[in-house]
Amino acid sequence: MSRTTGQIKTADGTCPVSIFRPEGSGPWPAVILYMDGLGPRPALFDMGERMAAHGYYALLPDLFYRLGAYEPPTFSMFNDPEKRQIFFTKFLGTANQANVMRDTRAFLDFLSAQPEVKQPGVGTTGYCMGGGLSLAAAAFYPDRVVAAASYHGGRLVTDAPDSPHLLAPRIKARLYIAGAVEDPTFSDEAKQKLGEALTTAGVRHTLVTYEGARHSWVPGDSPVYNPAAAEKHWTALFELWDGALKKG
Repeated sequence: MSRTTGQIKTADGTCPVSIFRPEGSGPWPAVILYMDGLGPRPALFDMGERMAAHGYYALLPDLFYRLGAYEPPTFSMFNDPEKRQIFFTKFLGTANQANVMRDTRAFLDFLSAQPEVKQPGVGTTGYCMGGGLSLAAAAFYPDRVVAAASYHGGRLVTDAPDSPHLLAPRIKARLYIAGAVEDPTFSDEAKQKLGEALTTAGVRHTLVTYEGARHSWVPGDSPVYNPAAAEKHWTALFELWDGALKKG
């Protein structure tokens, strides 16, 4: 395995990270993997490995680090109303956009300091809660993030002032956004509204719905893991990143 672990000092503490390096000596283009709501685990490590095998230096931060030691969430918790409420209030509250965008400054500084990383552009991708964070990174750091993806991202269009769709005018990166079918966290109406916001802002983007795929179809440990749709995700993700990060 190419995975190693480390820690990155942020404005709010110390964030554990997993790092996945390709074979060889580099330099390699860097990407940030914004986790889903279940946090870093073997299924996401497998994804980081795949990114490294394709030639990317991949960084997977534990965005729940502000909690200190915590019991990792599981998919089964979504069947328990009490546990689900704790998750949304306790876990997601610490990994909100404002906090994670402060963290991202530290992640980018870390990548800038690595001699094995090609500079300066980076790619991002995110899943479920990480989808919106991936898009936000492109808006908050438009001079660094050159390609950003979101897969089964949730709450990409809300009434809140920090809704990801409102960040469209700040984005310079090329985007790829894939939603699931019948997903209450990213409805067809929300998809239309996001597309309109990106088009109005002149953002280069692809916005698609993966037919037959349910929310959380990419991670291999998901109850609705869809192998065919997951492979489609990899093809699209690498096309996006390769076009922006492997030129020249």
